[in-house]
Amino acid sequence: MLPDLSSVDHGELTLLAWTQREGVTVDHLRQWTNESLDEIIAILADVDDADLVFVPVDPNANDTFAASDAEKDIPWNLAHLVVHATASSEEGAAIGSILARGVPFPADLRLRYETAWETVTTRAQVEQRLAESRRIRLGYLDAFPDAPNTELLRALSPRFVERFGEMNSITAFLFALKHELGHHEQFRDTMRQAVAAR
Repeated sequence: MLPDLSSVDHGELTLLAWTQREGVTVDHLRQWTNESLDEIIAILADVDDADLVFVPVDPNANDTFAASDAEKDIPWNLAHLVVHATASSEEGAAIGSILARGVPFPADLRLRYETAWETVTTRAQVEQRLAESRRIRLGYLDAFPDAPNTELLRALSPRFVERFGEMNSITAFLFALKHELGHHEQFRDTMRQAVAAR
């Protein structure tokens, strides 16, 4: 079962405090990674190539990190959601594995690569991306030592810490996975719109 992070969403606990209270382990992260990806695959079970590139109606579209101003307010199609969510989760997994080995990680370094969403236009490409992301993330979890370092905190800006709290190895991984979980409803809504437009 996917984690209930509502107390974090409502600001009652930081993610670090939540993981400590719940006793979150690498096995939990592995389970939740598989469950999140399985949920995305289930949502996309009947997807066809046209659905993947269908542009939905999304009045909330606002990508502050868009590659260009022209892309800032465009709604994301299903292919875009897949490459975005998986890239973010992979970055968190990479950072978490570094911290788990007791290696400090700087605030200003990104370990993120996102496949160009415009190049993903087929179901086969989406299936490949999801399978690849699962392999990458589970591989990073395999790189966690048997007794991962959970004391070392990532160097982060004061603004980030004020907004989200401190991040250790477990929390860095889960923070990115939480981002992916937050896109599940957007996947469902976009898929519903794509099917309705067939």
